[in-house]
Amino acid sequence: MHELSFNKATILVVGGAGFVGSNLVLKLLQKDSARVIIVDNLLSSDIANVPDDPRVDFRYGPITDDRILGALPENLDFVFHLSCYHGNQSSIADPLADHENNTLTSLKLFERLKEIKGLKKVVYAAAGCAVAEKTYDTARATNEDAPVSLYHDSPYSISKLIGELYGNFYWKHCGLPLVKARFQNVYGPREVLGAGRWRGTPHTVWRNVTPTFIWRALRQEALPLDNGGNASRDFIFVEDMARGLMCAAARGEPGGVYNLASGVETTIRELAEIINAETGNTTPVDLRPARDWDRSGRRFGSTEKSRDKIGFTAEVPIREGIARTVAWTRENRDMIERCIHQHDRFMAAL
Repeated sequence: MHELSFNKATILVVGGAGFVGSNLVLKLLQKDSARVIIVDNLLSSDIANVPDDPRVDFRYGPITDDRILGALPENLDFVFHLSCYHGNQSSIADPLADHENNTLTSLKLFERLKEIKGLKKVVYAAAGCAVAEKTYDTARATNEDAPVSLYHDSPYSISKLIGELYGNFYWKHCGLPLVKARFQNVYGPREVLGAGRWRGTPHTVWRNVTPTFIWRALRQEALPLDNGGNASRDFIFVEDMARGLMCAAARGEPGGVYNLASGVETTIRELAEIINAETGNTTPVDLRPARDWDRSGRRFGSTEKSRDKIGFTAEVPIREGIARTVAWTRENRDMIERCIHQHDRFMAAL
């Protein structure tokens, strides 16, 4: 397995001010990349996440902007396409905004990148949830060749699959060296509750389950468990995810798809118990009925192909990852609070 080689590379990270993107940028800078171009419209991210480094070239705006696309350099070595319209609930509330920021972003970016002939690899952030079996029975690890349903719970899931389909087209017909990296449930430092602009629902603030639970647990609040917390997910620490993306870029086969997963199934109730223990939260959990839109049930990702083909294995166990994320949240409490409170007037109007 050859070594990761990003030394002196010119790299584009679309969505590089976001949670995963900013962690990836930090890893790339450690690899002595010559230049990292970040394109981000800060729709669901905060400028504080952009590393202060002379090698970082931050370009504010959507990747669908023709001026931004036209100004991309012709000497790009690697591209990581991580931008999205964050969250299932936001996409349900506004499918057109999801199309603008999830589907059109992929199409316009791939159309531009097909003209750049020296590209070594383009990595697309795909969604493991879009192909996972919908079950509350015993979960089986989702393989990369799992069948894809035509019935989905959210526009977000649909648009992430469309991105894969467009990626397949541009690889097959234009030779774009595109690799699909299917995310599981990423968590960790730099995921900022409330970052970015109001997107129509409280999920603008209360995003993924892990940062929401940590924030509430630090405030000694009850953690809400939909359907008793019996759903399960594959939680992967963000630094592992950043390494996995780099493995996909360095070793992934163009046209290929790879799970970036821990391979460990954790119920939401178990997650709540770990977070409450780490934060010292003694408030009993809040048991609630199932969400009416969500039929995703239990799931986790298979890790065999990624281990064997691109040399990626997640290293950070969930208890260690949660401890590190709690520590980061404590250290950045003021910044997170600022981002949450910028939406107070919208929340009050609901």
